[in-house]
Amino acid sequence: MTIYEGTMEKKGISQAVIQRLPRYYRYLEDLMDQNIDRISSSELSKRMHLTASQIRQDLNNFGGFGQQGYGYNVKNLHEEIGKILNIDREHPMIIVGAGHLGIALANYTNFRKRGFVLRGIFDSNPKLWGEKVGDLKISPMEEIESVVKQYHIRLAAICIPKDVAVPVAEKLISYGIDGLWNFAHVDLEVPDHVVTENVHLSESLMRLSYRVFEERS
Repeated sequence: MTIYEGTMEKKGISQAVIQRLPRYYRYLEDLMDQNIDRISSSELSKRMHLTASQIRQDLNNFGGFGQQGYGYNVKNLHEEIGKILNIDREHPMIIVGAGHLGIALANYTNFRKRGFVLRGIFDSNPKLWGEKVGDLKISPMEEIESVVKQYHIRLAAICIPKDVAVPVAEKLISYGIDGLWNFAHVDLEVPDHVVTENVHLSESLMRLSYRVFEERS
């Protein structure tokens, strides 16, 4: 999940660079788990299947961080990229839709590790209200506004059918949400101040199908 990518774009940083930042973060985390303290751009390029030049260009957008003859301090670079992605702090968020996908997201433990703290999960089905998901209970949609105001929430994951996603998104925006992680099968049209990350799982699977059966045939 990418936070406030629009801010980076305004600074002249390309979408392609922004898309790679979470990948750098993940690889650096793996290096830390392996007790690797420093790494050169050429060594990192081999692991990530990027060119060393690309890595240096990407990181130079934010100051570079490397030292000639030393490379990159893994822990420091990991922390700096975390700051760039705004995940060096907690971000309260909610999930709208308590179906299989919403429940799976709510149970994903890495969210808190990345700074995303789930403050509520909501659904329109009364049969689900009160059911426990981790430390939370599924709540009615009518309670979204009060939770958003209470915890100053700006991020919401939308895991509901496309026919209701648009009006729900409009309500979320009116409550103060300005970051939508959209899993509904519809592209949302939102005001300029709202950032939307559309996640179409079926499209990803179709791209995989094409690559397996066409590119390699």
